[in-house]
Amino acid sequence: MPFLGGSLAFERFSVSGFEVAEFGDEQIELLAQNVAGNNPSASAENIHIGFLGGAHLFDQEFDVSKNVLDQAVHCSVRIDTNQIPSAIRKAWLQMELLALAKDSPSGVVSKSGRKEAKEAVEQRCEVEAASGKYRKMQQFPLLWDHTRETLYFGGSAGNASGHCADLLERVFNVELRHISSGSIAQAWAIENDLYAEVDDLVPANFVPAVPHGDLAWTNQHSKAPDFLGNEFLLWLWWTVENDSDTFTLPDNSEVTVMLTKTLALECPLGESGKETISHESPIKLPEAMHAIRSGKLPRKSGMTIIRDGQQYDLVLQAETFGISGAKIHVDEDADFEVDERIDAIRTLSETIDLMFHTFCARRVSDAWSKDLKAMIHWLENAGQKAERSAA
Repeated sequence: MPFLGGSLAFERFSVSGFEVAEFGDEQIELLAQNVAGNNPSASAENIHIGFLGGAHLFDQEFDVSKNVLDQAVHCSVRIDTNQIPSAIRKAWLQMELLALAKDSPSGVVSKSGRKEAKEAVEQRCEVEAASGKYRKMQQFPLLWDHTRETLYFGGSAGNASGHCADLLERVFNVELRHISSGSIAQAWAIENDLYAEVDDLVPANFVPAVPHGDLAWTNQHSKAPDFLGNEFLLWLWWTVENDSDTFTLPDNSEVTVMLTKTLALECPLGESGKETISHESPIKLPEAMHAIRSGKLPRKSGMTIIRDGQQYDLVLQAETFGISGAKIHVDEDADFEVDERIDAIRTLSETIDLMFHTFCARRVSDAWSKDLKAMIHWLENAGQKAERSAA
């Protein structure tokens, strides 16, 4: 059960509309009624999706004692696709056409013959698909946290998470919304009566010589200011390098942050490409500084965070706030119960959000202009130092 042991990777979704006081037999029965493999969708891609007990790819057993843990449901979804590869479909069509051409006096397949060949291929696809020969199964773990009204999806945002969200919304009559850096900023703004201020924000320009508007990777269909995630990682970098690696969060707890292991950067104009740096401390390398001095922005960063004595190692994706490779450090001699593991996942997510809230408060305040000038100056000074060292 991935959420209950080993390293973690997940995207988060908010869950609204669930009016039940706590998870129980009724929810377990709904999972069992919609078990994997028994609920074909209406999709033309022939996709089947259903729930699993969570232990393995064929686990169809559900029980309150097994799947309801610390006011959270832990299970999996399995997505079965049964689609004939396009290369095989093309080969079958060519075989049909060649056979028809041999039987044709002119050696040319007529329009009706081509139609006949296509129909024959479609019939063969149906037969082959029914045999299960081309079936592909993918399993994704889920942790639905009732206390935080949050779904942790053990995969990246995309088609799989969309199918999962559709299934949960249909079965449990709830609404799921993906949690990204922009949506977190908007929720924080509403809570603090600062929505207009956040709504007016535009991407900051940290390198005046390389001006840009919207970022090349911006989701044009979303109104959430996900660019704040990129700025947050750069602000963290600047803060750790120039001020302190420890700062106070809005709940008055303290967090220590180190940027480690990996750093992915990309040109916001989509012109000078992408760059991924692997190192114990990538922000210390000259190529990392050169990248942001050229206008590139962080899109993903590894980090170690320590809060209330608990250490986490993880990789944070800037826009989606997706977490991957997360490790929860515990003493080898300590008993780490399931409830404690789930609580640690909650604390990890809360810590990331509180760190981001700290940045958001700074970003909409009068102090931001001071921070921005200092960051620009930092980058310019780094360039001058590099030039002097080269000379």
